Amino acid sequence: MQTGCQGCRRDSGFPLAFSMAFQPIVDTRAGTIFGHEALVRGTAGEGAGSILSKVDADNRYWFDQQCRVKAIELASRLFPAGGDTKLSINFLPNAVYEPRACIRQTLETAGRVGFPPDNIIFEFTENEPLDTAHLLRILTTYREIGFKTAIDDFGAGYAGLSLLAKFQPDIVKLDMDLIRNIDTNPARRAIVAHTLAMLADLGITALCEGVETEAEFDTLRGMGAHLFQGYYFGKPVFEGVGAWG
Repeated sequence: MQTGCQGCRRDSGFPLAFSMAFQPIVDTRAGTIFGHEALVRGTAGEGAGSILSKVDADNRYWFDQQCRVKAIELASRLFPAGGDTKLSINFLPNAVYEPRACIRQTLETAGRVGFPPDNIIFEFTENEPLDTAHLLRILTTYREIGFKTAIDDFGAGYAGLSLLAKFQPDIVKLDMDLIRNIDTNPARRAIVAHTLAMLADLGITALCEGVETEAEFDTLRGMGAHLFQGYYFGKPVFEGVGAWG
């Protein structure tokens, strides 16, 4: 385990073994798979809840570190060799004590298995209160190293627009609650249309997640979106990657 800071040394380990499933992110403008999001699973493919329910303040550093390692190791074997397929990894901001110390194992793993760091996207969700100053230090450090960054579940969290005013990530993933039935819901269409325009003005790529139907996809594509994720394009594949198109 890393020993880069006092917080890291306090971690007590994680009680369960786990693995990853990968869900495709598609670029319909280019007609390709842009990347895959790594989603934690039990070792027999059990749902994320069976693992995440065991994460607490005493083991979250170890869990966060091992998620990164597992995702990168699997991606190095599953993704096309020599390509630019992106790997999106969720991280826990509260598990990062000192950004440069806590990133060492990630970089060492990428180097060991030959996975390009600039093909890694670190995404975080804003569904719990965050120390914004600490989060900004993490995001700035990751950008300096060469990683891409993303906000997940945008529109359902705490930081929202105030965070975007301080830091513009590479990607913003629109929360699936905004996407659901957007083809029949004028309020959702108005909100998403203005959000897409705002992100374009900020130079941020929008990713619509949770797309489940052709009607949702057609509506969003007609609004200018081109990065998508959801069951309509492919379900998560346990320790594997699915095809699209």
